[in-house]
Amino acid sequence: MKNKAKIDCVERESRTNETAPSVAAESVSVGKRQGLFEERPLPPNEISPRVLRYRTRRDFLLFGAGAMAALAGGGFLLPQDTLRRMGVRRTVDSPAKDWFLNRALRIDDDVAEALYSRNRRVPTYAKSQITPLKNNYSGATPDPGYISGWNLTIDGLDSGLSISLDIRSLMTRFSVQEQITRLVCVEGWSAIAWWAGLRFDDLLRAYPPMSQAKWARVESSVNLNESGNPDPYFMSIDLGTARHPQTLLATHFNGQPLTAEHGAPLRLLVPVKLGLKNVKAITRITYSSEEPRDYWAERGYSHYDGI
Repeated sequence: MKNKAKIDCVERESRTNETAPSVAAESVSVGKRQGLFEERPLPPNEISPRVLRYRTRRDFLLFGAGAMAALAGGGFLLPQDTLRRMGVRRTVDSPAKDWFLNRALRIDDDVAEALYSRNRRVPTYAKSQITPLKNNYSGATPDPGYISGWNLTIDGLDSGLSISLDIRSLMTRFSVQEQITRLVCVEGWSAIAWWAGLRFDDLLRAYPPMSQAKWARVESSVNLNESGNPDPYFMSIDLGTARHPQTLLATHFNGQPLTAEHGAPLRLLVPVKLGLKNVKAITRITYSSEEPRDYWAERGYSHYDGI
């Protein structure tokens, strides 16, 4: 009996020792702590097919209703001609539409003006990166005959005088600067071109505007409309932008004197502004304390036109 009891005791002890490692391993696995930033598994989310079909149908209807509401709410912003092509015959022009669009333009102007800095320059490029620049005159291209009798008149000077300069006077008095920059058009295209001319800032230093001046009206009296009739072009530019180191009164394009197509003999080049500010064939600059009229702003475009 003693031997049998001893054998039973040994067998129980043996079985106890065999199961001990697995118990210890299991307790360690359960007790392992998860790190603070360790990703935790997502709990399963089971949805019955009936509920899923209902939610899918509801989301589709809500999306469709939202899209229709956006079209109906934003449709009034489209031009009347565009709406007519879409089959909408009702006139949706209203003071609210004009106010909304003008407000959006004003916000865009404010942001561009707030970001302006004389120390922020637009990118410059190598000659190998030059791209074709089309003649994008606002209207018909003037006959080159005006070039021989061309003069630049400057008004609003601190001296109280009005002066007139020909292209030879400008070329001999001021140093020529070159730059290869991108011209960005409001129509959605751009081109990289090689320009040369005098800095607008150098002209301002040589012929200072009156002390209270903040703006310049830049105009071309030789501009024509699409029918070839006189259509003077005028544009406003703040003097801060005029003094930007990359703002030129350009005299050359791609190493050659400007042609009539590109605004001979003198055109404004403002790389920090859209192309509509880059007046061709400048004939007059007038400084003023109040913002002057602007050709495209009077036709619904922005005033500042910064990029």
